[in-house]
Amino acid sequence: MQKINYDLEMLKIINNRDYVGSLCLHSCCAPCSTYCILELTKAFDITVFYYNPNLDTEEEFIRRKEEEKRFISLTDHVHKLEYVDIGYDSESFCEIAKGKEHLHEGGERCFECYKLRLEKTVQYAKENNFDYFATTLTISPLKNADKINEIGFELEKKYGVKYLPTDFKKRDGYLKSTKISKEYDMYRQSYCGCIYSKREREEAAKKDVN
Repeated sequence: MQKINYDLEMLKIINNRDYVGSLCLHSCCAPCSTYCILELTKAFDITVFYYNPNLDTEEEFIRRKEEEKRFISLTDHVHKLEYVDIGYDSESFCEIAKGKEHLHEGGERCFECYKLRLEKTVQYAKENNFDYFATTLTISPLKNADKINEIGFELEKKYGVKYLPTDFKKRDGYLKSTKISKEYDMYRQSYCGCIYSKREREEAAKKDVN
């Protein structure tokens, strides 16, 4: 089966006309969102939807949130660019992680986390009459872009809001995002956000030292 180039699919939609419509863009953090926002604001009215119940503490949630808002406030944009969040909701993540606490990062627990965040995004998009929804998650080399897009299209069918396919790693997207975040002197976390990924990174760091 031929692998789908989701970045190319996104470009086909964007290049179809100058202005595509309104987009509810889920963001995991400001550094990851930088390149995504700068690419998409050329074609969409964007509302950055910051929903990350996986974060291990509310302090981490707030720190990332403030960086997101700061970047948006400093960003030049062609079309509308706004921010919204619905607060810290750790119970939702704990619920989907039950029984999967032992799994390594990148497995079924992460897939459930992708779905949790994308479903909340599409629900908000539907309630507020957005044309599209999408996520910045595909920019990370540690995230499974095929699975994220698979979930996105499933939710499109379920809720009737168009999903914008992405693979922001393409065209050196991740490298560009790291460069932009350094230019803005952003806080960059060393783990995805959940307590399990944090522990995994800490254990790996100990092994490297030893």
